[in-house]
Amino acid sequence: MDTESTYSGYSYYSGRSRGSHRHGERSRDRHKSRSKDSRSEKSVTINTPPAEPLLGDSSVRGEPVQDDNWGETTTAITGTSEHSLSQEDIVRITKDLEDSVGLNCRRYLTRILAVILGVLVLLTPLAFLVLPHLLWPDKLQNCGTACEGLYISIAFKLLILLLAVWGLFFRPPRASLPRVFAFRALLSVLVLLFVISYWLFYAVRILEAQDADYQGIVQYAVSLVDALLFIHYLAIVLLELRQLQPCFSVCVTRSTDGETRHYNLGQLSIQQAALAIIEHYYSDFPVHNPALLSASKSRAAKHLAGLKVYNVDGPGPGNNPAAGLAHSQSRAMIAAAARRRDTSHNELYYEEAEHERRVRKRKARLVVAVEEAFTHIKRMQEEEQKKSPGDVMDPREAAQAIFPSMTRALQKYLRTTKQQHCHSMESIQQHLAFCITNNMTPKAFLESYLTPGPTLQYSRDRWLARQWTLISEASVTSGLRDGTVFLLKCVDFSLVIAAKKIPFVQMSEEYIDPKSHKFVLRLQSETSV
Repeated sequence: MDTESTYSGYSYYSGRSRGSHRHGERSRDRHKSRSKDSRSEKSVTINTPPAEPLLGDSSVRGEPVQDDNWGETTTAITGTSEHSLSQEDIVRITKDLEDSVGLNCRRYLTRILAVILGVLVLLTPLAFLVLPHLLWPDKLQNCGTACEGLYISIAFKLLILLLAVWGLFFRPPRASLPRVFAFRALLSVLVLLFVISYWLFYAVRILEAQDADYQGIVQYAVSLVDALLFIHYLAIVLLELRQLQPCFSVCVTRSTDGETRHYNLGQLSIQQAALAIIEHYYSDFPVHNPALLSASKSRAAKHLAGLKVYNVDGPGPGNNPAAGLAHSQSRAMIAAAARRRDTSHNELYYEEAEHERRVRKRKARLVVAVEEAFTHIKRMQEEEQKKSPGDVMDPREAAQAIFPSMTRALQKYLRTTKQQHCHSMESIQQHLAFCITNNMTPKAFLESYLTPGPTLQYSRDRWLARQWTLISEASVTSGLRDGTVFLLKCVDFSLVIAAKKIPFVQMSEEYIDPKSHKFVLRLQSETSV
């Protein structure tokens, strides 16, 4: 050991101290770069902590994965977690809270302005009818039955307009968009200008002149209500009907695992298309499982773990020793990686085959355990029918009674398939009680765990109030175009969206003469037909 450490100063053991020193410097540089990157982030997402997982979340946090035989005789499952916050994290969290408060204020301000504009629109025709009676009642001419008919028309039209505005504009918001919706803002400005124009004309021609023709004033108010109904029809065309016809085919790809879906969208802006894609994502894409992405990284690290480089002969005379050592190490690493690459496919094949065998075995045990538990439930139900009504067990108690019999098999299967962080004990018991209440089969109960479902299938803490960041070179208020590419960035992954325009289809017609399909079969006496 001493001989190797003193020989020429270039062996692996002698370079350990310098390598550790350089490694410490590199780690400090990486730590500084991470701190700079963290300070340069513009937004921080604060999510509510998920429910207690069935087996902890060690695979996601990067801790060593537990053995499959762990917990054969355990009766309790515990987990610990440690969280620490630095001063920079506290500053970032405070800034994010201020940003969220600003977004909420902007949303409520927009809603308040919309309510004020709606009240102004509905009260304006009534004000046109009431002001002459208040200011110059003695000069007004009696219009009789004609005015009464116009009163009924205005009343019903205002009621229809009120219901239409409530149905189109006062719906629960689906999301908070980064920019103002262009068509909605255009319609609001148009209504405001329209009402102001009517008020100006009313002030100049009616209020100042104190017009005595009250029937003309009533017709003037009726014309305002008719114009508002036409503007509402324009709003339906721009906000609802325009986007119904598909014009673009968008390809949505998740950046981590490459999961891809295709959707057809109409004439939408980029931010509206992003909102529609997020809504489709929660119901169509399978849940994002970061634990499945660590297999390739661990395999690559395992290939390079056992490599050791020795430079016993040392570099040539007159050369830099450090440069010679680095050059020899790089050549040795490249050669070793090339030799391992030739046999890595065999290791991958046997590793996947072994994983599939273990999954099939865990699945078989889980299916048998669940079927036995449901059979026990049927026996309990038959026995409870003979009991008095006060002794009947509710579905929640029945689920808690049979859950321990399937817990171990379910734990092993979820750990093998790396789904333990997606399901908590509480959610599993609730799903089991739901299946018992609706008289569902064991296969229906297992479908949620054997097949990864969409994101909405899991607990609300995994998808509720999730913040998305829209990244686009073009303005988010501009419409989709052929070749538009933008990103929807989340905490763990991002969605890459590429839009392609649906081509124009030219269809032609070709006439085929019906007589061309007819033929004559002539029979001859000497044939056997």
